[in-house]
Amino acid sequence: MTPETLTALIDGTWPAKGIRAVDGWTIREGAGGGSRVSCASQLDPNARIEDAEKAMRALGQTPLFMVRIGEDTLDQDLDDHGYIIKDPVTFYTCATHDLATQRPPPVTCFEVWPPLATQAEIWATGGINADRLDIMDRAQGAKTTVLGRLDNTPAGTAFAAIHAGTAMVHAIETAYDFRRQGLARHMIRALAFWAQSNGAQTVALLVTTANTGANALYASMGFAAVGGYQYRIHPSEAR
Repeated sequence: MTPETLTALIDGTWPAKGIRAVDGWTIREGAGGGSRVSCASQLDPNARIEDAEKAMRALGQTPLFMVRIGEDTLDQDLDDHGYIIKDPVTFYTCATHDLATQRPPPVTCFEVWPPLATQAEIWATGGINADRLDIMDRAQGAKTTVLGRLDNTPAGTAFAAIHAGTAMVHAIETAYDFRRQGLARHMIRALAFWAQSNGAQTVALLVTTANTGANALYASMGFAAVGGYQYRIHPSEAR
């Protein structure tokens, strides 16, 4: 998958409030929705870092750059400008038919749209706030959430949307008391069956490289790392 295809998939399934091309950059207006919807990515290899900084500051945002795998020149240029690495991310994909093989146990996973208040509470506990729920609302086309249950209790939730034949899973969250019981695996498989019924040939997701538990889970399910990116931010503005 090319860097441009990855960015299009992210923008299509986890959309910023606004997105526009400015002086060789894609500039995203995040509206409080986090790094993925607030970063700039390069369209033209000759684009100037200063122009992207100016455009992001005009939106009231801290300059934040997405550097996709293969963009070595951009990475070096940002390093030369004093920008440091923030949150390297791995991009995983798996063929839908390889995941949609066995449904979760009965009454474990339910497709829900729009999400329920109990899902919003689980997300909020994990730091996924109302601004990120707004992102889910903005996504166009086929989309859903899954509510995961254990011991007859709402215990987890996730969101998925389809773009160009790929179902992208976002915002996977399991309540603390129910972690390490296999619920994330069940929710991903449930979303794979949903993806299959909606014509998606591939299931994809993103995870920070530092999240060793999640990376191990996805690898064990048959996901393959096919790309990724890292952010760069100036240390004077990193929080």
